[in-house]
Amino acid sequence: MSVEAAYAYCEAVTRAQAKNFAYGIRLLRRPERQALSAVYALARRIDDIGDGDLAPERKIEALRALREQINPIDPLTGDPVLLAVADTAARYALPMGAFAEIIDGCEMDVVGTSYETIEDLVVYCRRVAGSVGRLSLAVFGSAQPERAVPLADSLGVALQLTNIVRDVVEDRGLGRVYLPGKDAESVGCPKDLSGPAPVVAKLVALECRRADEWFREGLQLLPLLDGRARACVSAMAGIYRRLLVRIERDPEVVTRGRVSLPNWEKGLVAARSLAGVGS
Repeated sequence: MSVEAAYAYCEAVTRAQAKNFAYGIRLLRRPERQALSAVYALARRIDDIGDGDLAPERKIEALRALREQINPIDPLTGDPVLLAVADTAARYALPMGAFAEIIDGCEMDVVGTSYETIEDLVVYCRRVAGSVGRLSLAVFGSAQPERAVPLADSLGVALQLTNIVRDVVEDRGLGRVYLPGKDAESVGCPKDLSGPAPVVAKLVALECRRADEWFREGLQLLPLLDGRARACVSAMAGIYRRLLVRIERDPEVVTRGRVSLPNWEKGLVAARSLAGVGS
């Protein structure tokens, strides 16, 4: 398989599965768009193992095998995702250890890790999402990496916390409870989130405030990026920020079903992000 065909495969995966991420990626120029699609496709593969139907021990085996495949990654592999990531790593000096962190976070899901404090949860968020922020930053580049890297990590935490409050009922149905036990106790909500909707909503509102704090920190990354990279990050963050605001206005909404933005609104956020930095 050619490198171009491998990238085309990753871009197809991104278009089909990245419901929010894709709106930002499409604002990039072709080389960076290809690179970010490769990063997403590998992260998606890791997530699919964790969320799949295999028995837990088989998932751990599959994650271990994938960890070995990327450490070190074979630039001559016939696998389209690994081939594209290997080429991206060579061109942009990807911090490949970040993919290992995503696997670490996925293993936390597989073994059923629970979170007693917000600090515990942030560890998970850094692994599964802050890592993606750092990988993305390697593609974008920044004149001030010492400032940009921790901010990219923080923005990833903000996005992941938003995902968590959005999916609280869906995750509970899968036996996963991410919201910290001590936070639940502080608002009188059972740790397993089995309380009535108004009580669960109090906990959701608390975590929304925490996500807001991470957004305020993470969005300081934008001035450290150039042109299209800033538009890409602004679009992705803007979509999640609007989603969070919608939940903040009515925290109980997450107990009634999955909250999402219509495609036209996502497109509007992306268009405004691009217009804000020029073409």
